[in-house]
Amino acid sequence: MSNDEVNSIGSGPVLVSKHPASGKAHSLTQEEKRVGKTLKKSVQLSEEELANINSKKGLIQLLSTKNVDVTKALIKLRYEQELERLQIEFVKLQRSVQQEGRRVAIIFEGRDAAGKGGTIRRFIEHLNPRSARVVALPKPTEVQQGQWYFQRYTEQLPNPGEIVFFDRSWYNRAVVEPVMKFCTKSQHRNFMQQVPEFEHMLYEDGLELRKFWFSISKQVQQERFESRRLNQLKQWKISPVDDKAQEHWDLYTKYKEEMFSKTHTSYSPWIIVKANDKKKARLESMRYALSSLEFEGKDDAGTSLYPDPDIVIRYHRSSQSID
Repeated sequence: MSNDEVNSIGSGPVLVSKHPASGKAHSLTQEEKRVGKTLKKSVQLSEEELANINSKKGLIQLLSTKNVDVTKALIKLRYEQELERLQIEFVKLQRSVQQEGRRVAIIFEGRDAAGKGGTIRRFIEHLNPRSARVVALPKPTEVQQGQWYFQRYTEQLPNPGEIVFFDRSWYNRAVVEPVMKFCTKSQHRNFMQQVPEFEHMLYEDGLELRKFWFSISKQVQQERFESRRLNQLKQWKISPVDDKAQEHWDLYTKYKEEMFSKTHTSYSPWIIVKANDKKKARLESMRYALSSLEFEGKDDAGTSLYPDPDIVIRYHRSSQSID
């Protein structure tokens, strides 16, 4: 790693360690925090090594012995910088939603391991939790199974001034439930007939709904499943449904295509996000949401709000799909 490469990260000391004698720590700049995030997964440092990093020179000397891929580190840093710029715009959006009493719901759908949860975490990371929340409903109770299907979801819709992120939604009945035989053919058919009418009522009532489908290839899904099994911090994500995802890949595709054809409307369109690259999917889906929702200060955004058309596309019947 060269001086020029480290200088491109930012000015001033990169990391400031806790002084062993005083026990006090200097606060880190935003640049320094981003560098720390960038290197977190690339380098494992001992306490002694951390204590020695108090200048760019010390960082260069240490990382040169750690075989750090500088190119990858800088790509990650650029991602962290752009993510922060978009998150700032989301804070501005939330303020507008609160002040104007608007209701915003953003749905995240897609196959298992498509990156929905990780993307939602980036969306919501710096938002005020009093007016932004994530809905990830568990298996319905016996009572809920006897209710109108949409009932438990309507209870979770945003209140005035609120943004709600659905980590899977009523569209469970469009794909997952029929594949896994969690619903009958009649229930699935009724849902497909009712959902456009349901969403039209939401539209007429002023709710702002955005629907994302995160699209990944079969190979990438398999790789992510293997990563979950090997990573002890991610093993909680593994479920019996995951085990069937690869086996029933083509059946998922069949129901997904039917869902698109019957529930993609002018007032509630499907937005497809190519998610084989997680970082690009996160940034570009954030960009789309910001571009499609009005808020004060939008014209003075600190970064581009135009999503990459190679990553984010509006569904149409002739479009090519990776899943």
